[in-house]
Amino acid sequence: MRHFEFQDIILDHYSRYPKMQLKDLYKLVHQAAMGSEHAVKDIQSARQWLEREIEILPGQSDEPVIDPITPDQSLVRVHLKPYLDSGGDPKSLLRSYIRTANEYQGSKEVLKQFWECTKGSVNQGDLPFAPGDLDLFFNHMASLDFPAVHHSEQYQVAYAPHYRVLYQGFLIQGNFSFDSPEK
Repeated sequence: MRHFEFQDIILDHYSRYPKMQLKDLYKLVHQAAMGSEHAVKDIQSARQWLEREIEILPGQSDEPVIDPITPDQSLVRVHLKPYLDSGGDPKSLLRSYIRTANEYQGSKEVLKQFWECTKGSVNQGDLPFAPGDLDLFFNHMASLDFPAVHHSEQYQVAYAPHYRVLYQGFLIQGNFSFDSPEK
């Protein structure tokens, strides 16, 4: 992996979300390396969570429908409001999310590589975080075995994020139907 490719993703996100905190940066790195974070064991709860989230979506969104979070674009954030506004089917989105969560195999080694790219952006002064704070945060997450985290309160208040992380191989962008990944 060429470091600048993931750095471009980080810098793009920071330019769109300048209130991003270290926790949000870690969340982006974690999702890019690990996928949807955890297996979905309760499909009904996942369905209800999506339905509740759809009910509270803002009136409009400047987000793209599909937001690649990996250099090879294998993992994406699908933003709910633009997805639905573009004719996307919530049931298809839910199926893809569940399939991604249950089948995508993340990598802690990739997470570490992506974090090194992040450190490069911080060390170059492209992100407003102190290198020491970045190291402390990452070491703390490593000591906890790299758990998934929620967005920071600042990020949630400023941007009201509503998306699902999906494996791009399950998504056909043209009509938002889902397909099996190439194996």
